[in-house]
Amino acid sequence: MLMKKVVLATVVAMGSMSAAMAANCSAVIEANDAMQYNTKEITVSKACPAFEIELKHTGSMPKAAMGHNVVVTKTADEQGVITDGMAAGEASNYVKEGDARVIAHTKLIGGGESDKVSIDTAKLDKGGDYSFFCTFPGHASIMKGAVKVTD
Repeated sequence: MLMKKVVLATVVAMGSMSAAMAANCSAVIEANDAMQYNTKEITVSKACPAFEIELKHTGSMPKAAMGHNVVVTKTADEQGVITDGMAAGEASNYVKEGDARVIAHTKLIGGGESDKVSIDTAKLDKGGDYSFFCTFPGHASIMKGAVKVTD
């Protein structure tokens, strides 16, 4: 009887691992000197305990002139996060320190640089309305996309 329980527990655990392994638990977003991301949507699977976003700046301009970041929030919080981020300034990556509305964000990077951030998927609701965007002043109107959360 004990052996059956051990085997059953192992099968259940392997099934959970298989679901996470089958899910894509990361995304690479490229940004360029023309104020563009290479994607307008990322899909986050709840099967992943964490989801990693890597931002790559494929341009050559320095961050003071054409810096980019990726900020993830509920869509309803986007404008407030952008406004507060501009007030926070470049030294704070254009993200207000301690802003509870920010689910995750990369640092501000310039041409040729990259940064990664990990999101605890437990903080995301399946079917929730989430967005990603760049908070460098003036960029969010063009540089934004949707975050879709699935099983």
